[in-house]
Amino acid sequence: MSPSVGVVIPTRGRRPDQLRSATRAALGQDHSGAVEVVIVVDGGDLVSVVDQVAGLLAGRVPAARGKTTGARGIRVVANRLSPGLPGARNTGIAALGTDLVAFCDDDDHWLPGKLSAQVAALEAEPGAEFSSCAIEVEYGSRRVPRLAGTDLVTRAHLLRSRMVMVHSSTFLFRRGMFWVDESAPNGQNEDWDLALRAAARHPIVHVDRPLVHVRWGGSLYATRWADRIAGLEWMLARHPDLAVDPRGAARVYGQLAFHHAALGRRREAGRWAWRAFAARHGEPRAPLALAVAAGLVSAQAVLSTLHHRGHGI
Repeated sequence: MSPSVGVVIPTRGRRPDQLRSATRAALGQDHSGAVEVVIVVDGGDLVSVVDQVAGLLAGRVPAARGKTTGARGIRVVANRLSPGLPGARNTGIAALGTDLVAFCDDDDHWLPGKLSAQVAALEAEPGAEFSSCAIEVEYGSRRVPRLAGTDLVTRAHLLRSRMVMVHSSTFLFRRGMFWVDESAPNGQNEDWDLALRAAARHPIVHVDRPLVHVRWGGSLYATRWADRIAGLEWMLARHPDLAVDPRGAARVYGQLAFHHAALGRRREAGRWAWRAFAARHGEPRAPLALAVAAGLVSAQAVLSTLHHRGHGI
């Protein structure tokens, strides 16, 4: 029998149209096993979110065309753990009794065939516990595919590069094996930390086709500079081997330089930019950080240009 899948969708109830789209796409997958969606309300009004998805709760979700699927259901629950994304995700995991757990952000959208492809890949790899897939990034009117170029993502891959396609909305893993670390500062980098821990146990099985549509530009995470600094410092303390690979270390140092520059902290930006250059002379984030620190360009303008190309800082 096909494994059952529980889908955790955290929300604050501020994007009802996108929440309904994410939920409908999860329930409409062609996976032959049972699929249950748990919408976890984090800091929002539970009744309001129930009203937003009332039509879906009533069962008006079309099954995948021409496919035999298992039972489908939705629950809406309040975050009962620490406030923020990690606690909301763990609340969802705890509420499930399915074989597998998947994550989807409330502003993202699974494409047809996502679940069946990842479940098949996970079942085909002996010892595999965790799966991801490529994504399609939307920013404005542009859509850019982001591929990994591999079907197995190792911890070394994730130390050298953040591997943006190993995105939380692509995560599928065996229930009971993993929990999100709620000590992540304001939820920063909790998904990268989870992927690193998973890859340390067994390489992540990756389906290198864009099967998740990821919307960029609507999240406040990208410009919460102090939180991003705290999140990177947390990662360096939690995963000391991030500083071992010169390319990976330079990337993190360059990000720290950029975030400090965005806050107007010129001295700190210069210090981290120097560390980035020392680790890898060709690190592109270091000169960008110095340009922002010098007032030659705004941090937001740099981010907008990168996002337009399907990239981040």
